[in-house]
Amino acid sequence: MRHLMNPLDFTVEELDSLFDLADDIEKHPDKYAHACEGKKLATCFYEPSTRTRLSFESAMLSLGGQVLGFSDAASSSASKGESVSDTIRVISCFADICAMRHPKEGAPMVAAGKSGIPVINAGDGGHQHPTQTLTDLLTIRALKGRLGNFTIGLCGDLKFGRTAHSLIEALARYSDIRFIFISPPELKVPDYITDMLHKKNIPYEEVIRLEECMPDLDLLYMTRVQRERFFNEEDYVRLKDFYILDTNKMSLAREDMLVLHPLPRVNEISVEVDDDPRAVYFKQVQYGVYVRMALILTLLGIKVAE
Repeated sequence: MRHLMNPLDFTVEELDSLFDLADDIEKHPDKYAHACEGKKLATCFYEPSTRTRLSFESAMLSLGGQVLGFSDAASSSASKGESVSDTIRVISCFADICAMRHPKEGAPMVAAGKSGIPVINAGDGGHQHPTQTLTDLLTIRALKGRLGNFTIGLCGDLKFGRTAHSLIEALARYSDIRFIFISPPELKVPDYITDMLHKKNIPYEEVIRLEECMPDLDLLYMTRVQRERFFNEEDYVRLKDFYILDTNKMSLAREDMLVLHPLPRVNEISVEVDDDPRAVYFKQVQYGVYVRMALILTLLGIKVAE
């Protein structure tokens, strides 16, 4: 039995196979429409979510399986004080695989240690969000044709942004990657990330102004300033509109630069940018369904005949 806690749990070669499977699912959805008949996915979401929870549910339903679970800790026995370890033991009696989101870092790992079924980390605090990273990698590979040999800018909340942390760690395994970190000093990327890049001799720079690096980017990964990660409202209000990507800034970018965003969007990308063909964050959502379908099949060990 295998779990997914971190994007690095899969080798580069295993990711290639996963993305090949996702590509085939996109091209031939009917072939996979009954692959998970008789299987159940439990979505245990202790923290609010729209895209991730519904993406997992859509993925399982598209595979012919069923879904059960909860979308709020208040509607689960956690509100009565039940531990994550006990919850997953119970869930293991009902379902074949579980996707868990939790505000506490490491909670899905604790669950995996006691689980009788595969557990997928669907986001734990400000730590990791591996299936979003798989979505990001698949989107880049599908639209750029490669995972390497590019400059990527990550902009916004790089301190608390688990999607940014996971993506940086995952991309660091590919060749010829250059990172540009765009954030106010208060939200700069954590030291453990830059220490890792130093050790691997991967080039990066940290800047404050988005405009100055736009012409250099092959990819721009925007993130929102996350209200729920702040300790006080004053700091959030001061920083929430620090970066707003608009058509003026997009005019500085290359014609083939792509804009990604894990969503939800607040103010950091103007709606006028949505009509730019370089804005691919809604395509990203669709790729998220394909990659989660591929992941469910892989962790359940289900192979579909050609």
